Amino acid sequence: VVDICYTSSGVPQMLVHFLLEKKTISFIRCGTQLFFSLALGGTEFLLLAAMAYDRYVAVRDPLRYVVMRSPRCCAGLAAVSWLVGLANSVVETMVTMRLPTCGHRVLNHVACETRAFVCLACVDITLNQVVILASSAVVLLVPCCLVSLSYAYIVAAILQTHSMGGRRKAFGTCASHLTV
Repeated sequence: VVDICYTSSGVPQMLVHFLLEKKTISFIRCGTQLFFSLALGGTEFLLLAAMAYDRYVAVRDPLRYVVMRSPRCCAGLAAVSWLVGLANSVVETMVTMRLPTCGHRVLNHVACETRAFVCLACVDITLNQVVILASSAVVLLVPCCLVSLSYAYIVAAILQTHSMGGRRKAFGTCASHLTV
């Protein structure tokens, strides 16, 4: 659901651009699109990290998997992913939308992004750069590192498995997630 919503967050504006000659986006529409793309994109990255941890537990200790990964634990990881993704989006969108634009209220873009807003600003954007950097670290860099670390441990656990059937099953369990 997150993936479908994330990829389609820019579709309404894209359809407007296909139907109209004027290829601009209003300030409010851009802010709305920015909010949803940041929220859904951040949530997706965090959910991928939670899924990597889930795969790690499944491969590393399959007999205790059901006990260790209760529905409550899964719901908690999903809720934290959603909350952090939404909080990140609210903060980054608010900081970006509050920038004074010196009269420019229309963007010549098909899709809205933080950089498009920041380029319109006529004031110091240091605070925005700090927020974007911190946001990127929390929502992109940390999950990416966790996924990489998780799969390093998974590969090490798989290589310790002596049966080829067990290795195939473990790689099959992780293949679709790793592809994403």
